[in-house]
Amino acid sequence: MSKILMITGDFVEDYENMVPYQALMACGHTVDAVCPGKKAGDTVKTAIHDFEGDQTYTEKPGHNFALNATFADINADDYDALYIPGGRAPEYLRLNDAVIEMVRSFFVADKPVSSICHGPQLLAAAGVLEGKRVSAYPACEPEVKLAGGTYVTVEMDEAITDGKLVTGPAWPAHPALLSQFMALL
Repeated sequence: MSKILMITGDFVEDYENMVPYQALMACGHTVDAVCPGKKAGDTVKTAIHDFEGDQTYTEKPGHNFALNATFADINADDYDALYIPGGRAPEYLRLNDAVIEMVRSFFVADKPVSSICHGPQLLAAAGVLEGKRVSAYPACEPEVKLAGGTYVTVEMDEAITDGKLVTGPAWPAHPALLSQFMALL
């Protein structure tokens, strides 16, 4: 089974953090969830995003998610794959040079990467989307295009794979996203 790194942070989307974390472990994979500036046992606050007929998603308080590894102690070479959840965390994680270098290292090593919703903001900032077909939350389309990727519109419950990159627009895509990601592991 694979060893997967999850880079997460405060106000990550609750479902996009919790569901893949638990599903991947239930399937026998090891998942180390880390956040810059925090250590194993610390928590990140999550937010629940929902689609309730407004022009954009709504946001409600989620859970406190306990990290099980320390960002400062990890080495990307020790992992087989990378998962980046969405929500608001990618917005600030993309400002961290160590996170950017870590994300790039998975692409340089040609390892599977999966990202959902606003997670591709972090991929765009890392400069790894050139020539890639990418799905993301629709508000991220300009960033995907500016980063040289091709934004692909799919239904909210669909995901796409381009090489070893699996992306989807939001948490309703979990079944498709996780199925495609696990096929690469």
